Amino acid sequence: MASLLSLAVTCGLTLNSVQAADMSHDTVMVGGQAMMPSKDIIDNAVNSADHTTLVAAVKAAGLVDTLKGKGPFTVFAPVNSAFAALPAGTVDSLLKPANKATLAHILTYHVVAGKLDMATLAQQIKAGGGKAELTTVSGGKLWVTMNGPHNITLKDETGATADITTYDVYQSNGVIQVIDKVLMPKS
Repeated sequence: MASLLSLAVTCGLTLNSVQAADMSHDTVMVGGQAMMPSKDIIDNAVNSADHTTLVAAVKAAGLVDTLKGKGPFTVFAPVNSAFAALPAGTVDSLLKPANKATLAHILTYHVVAGKLDMATLAQQIKAGGGKAELTTVSGGKLWVTMNGPHNITLKDETGATADITTYDVYQSNGVIQVIDKVLMPKS
């Protein structure tokens, strides 16, 4: 009986240790769900109630396999309200099969190669004298600046800005930085 109890305690501790590792300090709540660092960008994003439009767009653009890839990637992920703030009909138009290339271009403009967490972005901004330039997967440029001690702002090629609202959502293949606006490349 003692060995059975010992086994149960050992198994309980082992299971709790595994659960604790996935719910470590790196786990961030986004869209009402825990974003597990052991999952990839897509497997986490599909669970976020704040990113249903982004997930639909990624699927429509055929980018699921890319964002499930090895990476690492940094994804500046607009929330649903950011897509809703676009001019009426924009999202519906972009989701049409005829606009797949345009949609893919806009979405890959939100992706940068590498794992750029808040500390890395802040270092790049400091090294750049207050601004850092990032090259996106689409080949475009984004500029990041500090707006206070713990607030990073992004500027797109049209001059519009977005704030990172949730930092350092670590994934197995990169990091998501949640943003409040959709970034647009120059046409």
